[in-house]
Amino acid sequence: MSKANAIKTFRDMLSFLTIIPLAKTEEFVHTSSKNMYLFPVIGAFIGICSVAYLFSVRHIILYLLNLANCFVQIPIVILFQAIPAAMTIAFLLVFTGFQHFDGIVDLGNAIGVKKIEDRREIAHRWVVTYKGGLLAMFVEFAAFAGLFYLSGNIALRVLIVAEVTAKLAMVTIVWRGKAPHEGLGARFIANAKRKLNYAAYGIAFLIGYILLGYSGLIVVALSVLFGLGMKKVGDKVFGGVSGDMIGATNEVTRALTLVI
Repeated sequence: MSKANAIKTFRDMLSFLTIIPLAKTEEFVHTSSKNMYLFPVIGAFIGICSVAYLFSVRHIILYLLNLANCFVQIPIVILFQAIPAAMTIAFLLVFTGFQHFDGIVDLGNAIGVKKIEDRREIAHRWVVTYKGGLLAMFVEFAAFAGLFYLSGNIALRVLIVAEVTAKLAMVTIVWRGKAPHEGLGARFIANAKRKLNYAAYGIAFLIGYILLGYSGLIVVALSVLFGLGMKKVGDKVFGGVSGDMIGATNEVTRALTLVI
């Protein structure tokens, strides 16, 4: 890959996976699907951005809490953990354009609907049922709880690994899945079934080991199982891997990694 192509690929994939508007054409979806093996790299970049955000927020919140404590007694330790954790999870949802969050909502909307055709149909509606809302809140609360109990530098390292594992699980579900119908998921499944995807696993395991040692290797390995598990969920609910299932896999894997 030439330097110019590498820059274009990185730019297009950032445009697809985040709200950063770097793509100059509408080819960023095609570029992302053809180069899905680089998803863990983009995940690491997103993780680094979230780390910078959490680091900054912690300093600001600590100053404000100490200032407020001069006037009224408040539980500084708990608030210092809770507020930055909640703000960082919110930052990740906004930074990724809520597109993965939308997937978990649509999955929740479809659960419990009898006919598979109706499940697919309700997943494409612009609605949020109580099931979709509850599932989304449960997953994001789990992510918040995991980050809440992490302190110091370990939280910063785990955040990066969590985004890497989330993207690796997406690679796994796409690589091993089949498309139930035409759509975004079908485009990825058609373009991403290449042996080059093995590189994604090498990249993810390397990042996991560098940042967390053998614990990093374990959570990366578990994220592969999460991806395969979400594939089974997609097969049961939608008859295959849809775009919603790919997005839902990102949110579920991030939350589980933070909890573990």
